[in-house]
Amino acid sequence: MLHPTAIIEPGAELHQSVRVGPYSIVEAGAVLGEGCVVESCARVYGHTRLGRNNRVCHGVTLGSDPQDLGYTPAKARPLTIGDDNRFHEGVNISHGIKSEAGTRIGSRNFFMAHSHVGHDCTVGDDNIFANTATLAGHVELDHHVFVSGQVAVHQFCRIGAYVMLGGVSGVPKDVPPFVIANGQRARIVGLNLVGLKRNGFDAARRAHIKAVYKLLFHSGLRLAEALARAEQELPGPDTDTIVAFCRGSERGITGFV
Repeated sequence: MLHPTAIIEPGAELHQSVRVGPYSIVEAGAVLGEGCVVESCARVYGHTRLGRNNRVCHGVTLGSDPQDLGYTPAKARPLTIGDDNRFHEGVNISHGIKSEAGTRIGSRNFFMAHSHVGHDCTVGDDNIFANTATLAGHVELDHHVFVSGQVAVHQFCRIGAYVMLGGVSGVPKDVPPFVIANGQRARIVGLNLVGLKRNGFDAARRAHIKAVYKLLFHSGLRLAEALARAEQELPGPDTDTIVAFCRGSERGITGFV
């Protein structure tokens, strides 16, 4: 199921069900799991490992050299990709350079055209990247995140679960779970109500999350004190998620408008 113009280098490992389209290249060392499809003019570099049923559309490059001036081939680390991801036209994802695990992409993610994930990023499951969305190096993105078009996330930032990043936003700080962040220097503008509803968060649960954020950002308390009070006064698993995220921040937490 390999087009006659495709180049499969010796040492590449392809499951027998893999399809590779015209003028695509799969380098030595790359591993493509069951059911993967590589369309035309794509390139899967040798540090890349794909799981099952991934679709790599026209012009995609997976596992390319990091865009880091200090990179040398001796520093290369892998790009590891899970199952059922879709990489649309022109998507570029770099392999790792500075962490042993390298760059990691989970499962069931949807990357629209020309989105980019930099070296040593960790992307969880069920995320959507709109056109030209960009993660700089070392970004940690949890699950069920919507990254809108032309968003740029600064290196080493963390984005919590069920977040929506508004279009053309620049994200210089960590964004905690369940919220919408928007702006040239992104600020939280409210809860990600559409995303929460779609993922089964009922009205009571959404109200609980809203109360936690009201305490954290509108009580006038210092964040450390507000986090402690949230644990005491508004206990629950969603509170624990928010508190753990905020306490783990090194770049600082994105605030409300």
